[in-house]
Order: sequence, then structure tokens, then C-alpha cells
Amino acid sequence: MTKFRKFCLILVGYLALAYPAIAVQPQERLSDPILEERARILSKNIRCLVCQNQSIDDSNATLAKDLRVLVRERLTAGATDNEIFDFLVDRYGDFILLNPPLKPSTYFLWYGPVIFLIIGVLMIIFIMKRRRRLPPEKPLSSEESLSLSKLLEQKDRN
Repeated sequence: MTKFRKFCLILVGYLALAYPAIAVQPQERLSDPILEERARILSKNIRCLVCQNQSIDDSNATLAKDLRVLVRERLTAGATDNEIFDFLVDRYGDFILLNPPLKPSTYFLWYGPVIFLIIGVLMIIFIMKRRRRLPPEKPLSSEESLSLSKLLEQKDRN
């Protein structure tokens, strides 16, 4: 591998790692480093409702930016971490949390993927068993082979 390729791979790797840090804009950051650190920790545990598989800390979506600003406003007003989480859950539901609590209303979030996996495996098993039950294909008779040959010859001529 050439030096240029290695350099490009390293550069792409660094850019990929630095991408989430770009989401939080400098004007959003708090002047108090302790509050800013709390805001970043909270933001990493709150799901972006637009991206859904990213935290608001990693997302560039407008809603994620608004939620980051809201978290910082609440922190500067003196709210605790739990108060901020409770406010967001009351407003958006448990889905807003990247790790929602395990309770009856969130069973689907926790067990849904496993249930879909089991259903998929059962469907594959059902289809495979059904295929085994089908009678095996029998070879063409000599009449059928002759007829097929004639049709193929006609097609080749046209």
C-alpha cells in the first residue's frame, strides 16, 4: 500500500471520528465548563427524533439543535439532570431517551427487535419446510423436449 493511500485512510478515519464533534456549534456552548460537560453528557443520552439512531449531541438536525439549546437553558436555570430528562419524557415520551426505562409502555422498544427476529426466523423455517413438501420436478418427456426444441429454434430464427 502506498504512503498516499495510508495517508488518505488515516485522514478519513480522523474525519469520521471528528464528525460528531461538529454537531455542537460554538455559539451553543456554555461558558461554564462544568455545565457544558453536564450538557454534553445529557445530550449523548437523548435521542434525536429526526435521525432516531443518533443522540442530539451527534445530530445536525434542526430539532436536535433546538433540544441542545433547551437542555443548556434548563441547566443554566438550575435544573437537575433528572428534571431535564423528566421534562423531555413528558413532552416527547420515553422514546426520546437512548436507553428508555424498562416498563410496560416501553416493552415494544426493548423486545420489538427480538420479536421481529423470531418472526423472521419462523417465516424462513416455514418457507423451507413448505418447499420440501413440494413434489420434485420430473424431467421433460421426449414429446415435451421435442416441442421445446422447436420453439427455441423458431425463436432463434426471428
